[in-house]
Amino acid sequence: MDNKWELALPSLSKMAVSSNPNNEPVTIHGGDDRLRCIGVGTDAAVFQAIDAPQYAFKLYAGDKRSKIKVEEEVYRSISDSPFFSTCYAAYETLLVLSFEEGTTLFDCLLQGIQIPEQVVQDVESARQYVRDQGLNPRDIHLKNILLQNGRAKIIDVSEYVLPGNDFRWEHLKKAYDDHYHLIEGRAVPFWLLETIRKWYNTWNKHFSSYEEFMKIVVKFTSFKKD
Repeated sequence: MDNKWELALPSLSKMAVSSNPNNEPVTIHGGDDRLRCIGVGTDAAVFQAIDAPQYAFKLYAGDKRSKIKVEEEVYRSISDSPFFSTCYAAYETLLVLSFEEGTTLFDCLLQGIQIPEQVVQDVESARQYVRDQGLNPRDIHLKNILLQNGRAKIIDVSEYVLPGNDFRWEHLKKAYDDHYHLIEGRAVPFWLLETIRKWYNTWNKHFSSYEEFMKIVVKFTSFKKD
């Protein structure tokens, strides 16, 4: 195995990431014109480098770096499953992953790109595969799933060692099954998706059940069939 990703390390050393409260995305500090940010999460930001475009570099916030070795071990456990990225190396501040082409399901909704049922089936299969490896598939949401040639690719496994079910995927699948036909092929405004995301993160404080939450969402969005 070559180490061509090392060509990008000097550029990445100029970057830093800091976390934010209330489960908000990280803030990126610094810059290098040989890097392109391709994703921002609550623990890390992901970059692609001109010098090594076949890799994705997941740069963690300083207070989240304990997750690096944990995530590396998860990738080692799931091995070469087609449903996930490949992890090539771990450093003190970042993971080196395979760069995956595709559009996140979040961006599919923004752009009105159809999300086929095969993607849902793939995620179900991926979750079962993860369980078979003795891990716990959780924190699976719109920004962690890529639509890649009509199939699903999951790009974040950092919480698979945590206990419990956060029900994020179950809720997302139910929303797809029950309501996706109302917006299929339509571009959903960013402000609307962000509003629903923030509501969802606190739904159990304001609603007695997920079903009640979804009734309010559907009423608020006023989606109707053509």
